[in-house]
Amino acid sequence: QINFGSIFLGKVPVHEEIHRCAGQIYGFKGCIRDFQVNHKELFIIDEALEGRNVENCNVPICDYHPCHNGGTCTSDEENWYCECPKLYTGKLCQFATCDENPCGNGATCFPKSKRDAVCLCPYGRSGILCSDAINITQPSFSGTDVFGYTSFLAYSTIPNITFYYEFRLKFQLANHQSALQDNLIFFTGQKGQGLNGDDFLELGLRNGRVVYSYNLGSGTATIISKPLDLTLNIHVIHLGRNLQKGWLKVDDQKNKTVTSPGRLVGLNVFSQFYLGGYREYTPELLPKGPRFKNGFQGCIFDVQVRTSLNEGFKSPGTPEGHPNSGRSVGQCKDSPCSLIKCRNGGKCIESGSTVYCDCLTGWKGAFCTETVSVCDPEHDPPHLCQQGSTCVPLPGGYTCHCPLGTTGTYCEQG
Repeated sequence: QINFGSIFLGKVPVHEEIHRCAGQIYGFKGCIRDFQVNHKELFIIDEALEGRNVENCNVPICDYHPCHNGGTCTSDEENWYCECPKLYTGKLCQFATCDENPCGNGATCFPKSKRDAVCLCPYGRSGILCSDAINITQPSFSGTDVFGYTSFLAYSTIPNITFYYEFRLKFQLANHQSALQDNLIFFTGQKGQGLNGDDFLELGLRNGRVVYSYNLGSGTATIISKPLDLTLNIHVIHLGRNLQKGWLKVDDQKNKTVTSPGRLVGLNVFSQFYLGGYREYTPELLPKGPRFKNGFQGCIFDVQVRTSLNEGFKSPGTPEGHPNSGRSVGQCKDSPCSLIKCRNGGKCIESGSTVYCDCLTGWKGAFCTETVSVCDPEHDPPHLCQQGSTCVPLPGGYTCHCPLGTTGTYCEQG
């Protein structure tokens, strides 16, 4: 016997009394859509009085064909990945492979050329091969680098954030131009796969203004600040939410508020708390809404959060203040290029804690100390020896040693 004063989809809340005919009652696992009562359609999210642990019925990521360079996308209900052809690697098969990986300490290897690699350093490491330990007290983020990666820190999931939270933080821009871009300051969300209906909380910069957005499952609420006073060296943000009502205060600007649409009041997020950027390569995997395209450029520090008015502010992380992981994050005002000297006209490039030498034409190697041979893949123009033949340098050029069954200057004849 069930009292139909209320209709429950999926599973009856534990506090409801219900007479069972037999055994345990299990919650429904799957998708419910086009729900009708007496031929009248009920809008499941908008008309719901409350809910718990409900996600959007996701369109498989593979339907968006995310894999590059002939990669094959494979997915199930929870995860997806790209099977990459030879010579390519990365989440989306977007990179040529790092066959001989020289990077240490869990760094991400990226091929600068077919023979030279750049090491994108993990949290707490710096240097050409990420072999140098660094102490980070005020993280410095480099935005989105030339390889398409963002620098970021990832902290453990913030507990008890469902109904109430407050955040305080300070940031310093790398330059005024960075304030005019779509820069992500922090993000936490459900699966982070960019699908409508996923709960998320994010903060960023767009066109010189601070943008604060959250989605409780029934629509996105957004607050946009007034333009930042770019004469200030350090900016201060204080934001929060209580049930549906959110608020944002930036520097000396007036407090601004917003109320989220629909009737849902709880923020259900399962991901880590990302600061400065995001682990994934492509911003298209972030939730819809502001969808910031770049990582933050500058320093973010004194990040604190509380989930109750009766408790004090704490730094995120377990233990407190310690990230689980990170990439290309340096110490504010420190320059890893101060320790690196590139030779033969090479230019030192730094991206947070990641550092490498950008060599002039004709030079290669970690410090641009090796000449590019006429037979090297990096040589411009490339040699013309056909595939399968061997290019041999000569004082005035090169010659091609042909495999059995071929002839000609470049082994182009059978």
